[in-house]
Amino acid sequence: MATSILLTGASGLVGTRLTEMLIQKGYRVTHLGRSKRPGKVPSYVWDVAKGEFDQEALHGVDVIIHLAGAGVADKRWTPQRKKEILESRTKSSALLYERLRSSDNKVRAVVSASAIGYYGFGLDERIILTEESKPGTDYLSGVVVAWEREVDAIASLGIRIAKIRIGIVLSDKGGALKEMAGPIKMGIGSPLGSGKQILSWIHLDDLCGIFIKAVEEESMRGAYNAVSPYPVTNREMTSALAKILKRPLLLPPVPAFILRIVIGEMTDIVVNGSNVSSEKIQKAGYTFKYTSLESALKTLFKGV
Repeated sequence: MATSILLTGASGLVGTRLTEMLIQKGYRVTHLGRSKRPGKVPSYVWDVAKGEFDQEALHGVDVIIHLAGAGVADKRWTPQRKKEILESRTKSSALLYERLRSSDNKVRAVVSASAIGYYGFGLDERIILTEESKPGTDYLSGVVVAWEREVDAIASLGIRIAKIRIGIVLSDKGGALKEMAGPIKMGIGSPLGSGKQILSWIHLDDLCGIFIKAVEEESMRGAYNAVSPYPVTNREMTSALAKILKRPLLLPPVPAFILRIVIGEMTDIVVNGSNVSSEKIQKAGYTFKYTSLESALKTLFKGV
């Protein structure tokens, strides 16, 4: 078992919880980010745009968990923002490759974040998407394909690569669930678009558990979908949230054209779903803690 793990992008939703869970399991954890962070976890600095990297960050590291990347849904997709989303992933991965190639280190594996956006959205949702499915043709699919290509280059150094294609992450600390729950808490919640689109979701703790599984299981190589075995529709998700928050759903579905006015091109990933399979990660030996949406939401809204 690896004992020393370096996380990039550790300040985000996933990185924060993953750090906690790794430390609980006895791992030595360090962070690599844009600035040094106060706290018990040692941190190192890199500047992806300038190609700068504190080489001390790799000292004694067995595995790198690579989470760095600008938030896809944090801001409207202007041309500049789309460039930032792409380059924050491809350039950071390329910088990791270069530093691993040119340094004396003992890194045995890189476990990288990826996304189910690889497959595209708006497909026939009767089709179950597996890791062998073809990539989509939209902007986000292109980002993920380019991102994974840079990560895969690291394998040429004799380093094991696992890519975790992340679905919609459910957490009470932020992310998609917070955005969905907000309007419902105010009594103005409603499904989006048709409401029939499939949402392939995962509880944050299960996602972190999959990353840890990929660290510990040396047979894990290539892509793995990180989604619950039981996806739901947008309407089912919205209704379940309203029920657990004890709020009514009074409004009709929000039409796609309204969403396009408000959030622009991002509308496509909101009103179009994807039905993604978790079979491969289950066959790799991962057992989900939260397989039903109801059980996941109950843990996230305790005391409501």
